[in-house]
Amino acid sequence: MEFATMSVSIVALGTEREAASGGAGQPGLVRSYLRGSGLVAELGSPAPSRLRARILGGVRLELHECPRWDIFDSDWYTSRSLIGGADIIVIKYSVNDKTLFQEIKDSYVPMIKKALNHCSIPVIISAIGARKNLPCTCPLCTSDRGSCVTTSEGLQLAKEFGATYLELHALNDFYIQKYFGGVLEYFMIQSLNQKSSEKMKKRKKNQKRHRVQPPQLEQPEKLPILKGEASHYDSDLHNLLFCCQCTDVAFYSEDFSKVMEAHKVILCSVSQVFMLLFNVKSPADVHDSSVVRTAQSLFAVDTGAGLPVARGSAEPSPPARVIVKDSVFCSCLLDILHFIYSGACQWERLEEDIKKKLKDSEKTEHVLEKVKCILKTPGKLNNLRDGSSHQIKQLYNTSLRLFFNTPVLADVIFTIQGATVPAHRAVLVARCEVMAAMFNEYLYTDSCCPASILQAMSLLICAEMYQVMRLQHICELYIITQLQSMPSRELATTSLSIVSLLKKAKFHNSDCLSTWLLHFIATNYLIFSQKPEFQDLSVEERNFVEMHRWPSNMYLKQLAEYRNYIHSQKCHCAVM
Repeated sequence: MEFATMSVSIVALGTEREAASGGAGQPGLVRSYLRGSGLVAELGSPAPSRLRARILGGVRLELHECPRWDIFDSDWYTSRSLIGGADIIVIKYSVNDKTLFQEIKDSYVPMIKKALNHCSIPVIISAIGARKNLPCTCPLCTSDRGSCVTTSEGLQLAKEFGATYLELHALNDFYIQKYFGGVLEYFMIQSLNQKSSEKMKKRKKNQKRHRVQPPQLEQPEKLPILKGEASHYDSDLHNLLFCCQCTDVAFYSEDFSKVMEAHKVILCSVSQVFMLLFNVKSPADVHDSSVVRTAQSLFAVDTGAGLPVARGSAEPSPPARVIVKDSVFCSCLLDILHFIYSGACQWERLEEDIKKKLKDSEKTEHVLEKVKCILKTPGKLNNLRDGSSHQIKQLYNTSLRLFFNTPVLADVIFTIQGATVPAHRAVLVARCEVMAAMFNEYLYTDSCCPASILQAMSLLICAEMYQVMRLQHICELYIITQLQSMPSRELATTSLSIVSLLKKAKFHNSDCLSTWLLHFIATNYLIFSQKPEFQDLSVEERNFVEMHRWPSNMYLKQLAEYRNYIHSQKCHCAVM
C-alpha cells in the first residue's frame, strides 16, 4: 500500500535505568532503535522529549518520550490527549527497580487504560536489564524478595493490559535492533495498513456519494423444491404377507391344519434355516451346526407337495407344504412372520405379542430363542436384543439383493432382446401395483444409483410407465442434483441437451422435473440462449423463460446506460 502521506505516533513511557543510577545522557530505547535503523531517512528534534523522522520511504514518525511518570500526576488533560493520539505505546522499566514497577502497575497502568478508553492500540511492555539479585524461592525467606521484578510479574502485567511482553537483558544491537525493533516495525506496519484501509474506505464512500450508482442486479428466482417420496419398502413386503398373492409355501401344524402361507424368497433372504429347508443351500454349505439342528427340529417339508408341474402347463406349482413340529412355536407363527415381513426391526413388539399370546414366561423365552436361532447369521448378528432394529434391517435389505437376477427360487423369466432375466413374482407384485413384473434392482433393494443423467432419465421413463412413484422421484432428484453441481463452463460446453430432457420430462408426466428444468434454463439464460437447442422451446416455454430470465432485460438495459455514462465521464467502471 502507499504510505507516503501517512504518519505514525509513538509514545514511550518510563525509563530503562534504575532510579538511583546515572547515565542520564544516554539515548532512550526507541530513539536508539531509530538512529540505528536503516528505515529512517532523516531525524529532527523539535524538543528534548520529542523526535521527528521519515521512515519507510516518507512516512512521518513522531516520538514522544516521557521518562518521568509525573505527567499523569500534574495534567490529566495533557496526558489523556497524548495517550489518545498515540498509534503505539511503549512502556519501559528496569527489572531491578521493583518499587517503580509496583507504582507503575498500581497507579499509572489504570490511568493509561482509562485514557485509551477501550481503543485497540498496540502496547509493548519492555523489561530492561539483567537481574542482579534473584528472589529466593524459599517460602521461609523474605530477603531479596522485593529487589527485582520477575518474569512472571512482567507477564502478568502484560496479560492484564493485553500487551506484548519483551525482556531486553542488555541495550546492545541485538536486543535493540533485531528483538525490540522487529516487534516495533511489525506494529508500525500494522498501524499503517489499518490507516490505509480506513483511508481507502473513506475515499470509496466519498466517491460513491458523488457518483451515479450502477444498477442493482436482483437475485435469480429460487428454483422449485423437489420433494422426494418416503420409502415404503418394508410396508410393501408386509402387505404381501396378508394379500396372499404369489405364495409358494404353506405352513401346517402337526395335525395338518393350515396356519399361514408365505414366500420362499422372503424367508430365505433372512435365514439360512429356510435356505436349508427349501434346498437353496445344502448342509455342507452351512458351517454352523446349530442352523442345521434348528431346521431339522422345527420344520419338515412334505415331499408330496410343491413338485414342479409338467412343461407347458398353465397352472403354477402348488405351494410347498411345511410341517411345523413345535406346537408352541406354531401357535406364534403368524406373529413371527409378521415380524419378518415388516423388516425384522420390531423385536420389542414381537416379544410383547408373544408374551400376551402365551402368558407363560418359559414358553415365551423358548419361542424367542427359536426365532433368534432362525435369524442368526454368523459374523453379523449374535444378539438380536442389542441393536436389533438397525442390524437386522441392514441384513434384510442386503440379503434380498442376493436373489436379484439369479435363477434361485425364480418363478418368472423376462426375455429382453434375446437375453433372459430371472425374477420373483412375489417381490415384483409387492413393489409394483400396475403389473406383476418390472425389471429393476430398485424393487429388490429400495435404492438406485444411476450412472449418468441419461440413464436416470431412461429409468424415470420406465418408472412412470409402471407407476413406481418413489423410483421416479429418486431419478428426478438425481438429475437435479447433477445439473446443479455442474459448473457454468461445463454447462456451456456439454453436449447434453437440457431442452431434450425438458421435453421427455413433460411427455412422461414428470411435472416437478419439467418445471425445475424451465427455471434452470431461465436462471442460466445467458448460456442457453446461445445454444441451438434453445430454438426448440415451444412458444409457451419461450415466454416462461423470457419472463423469468436472469439477468433480466431491465437490468441489462440499466447496465448499458450505466456503461455509457461511465465512458462519457472517462472514469473507471465499478461493475465491470
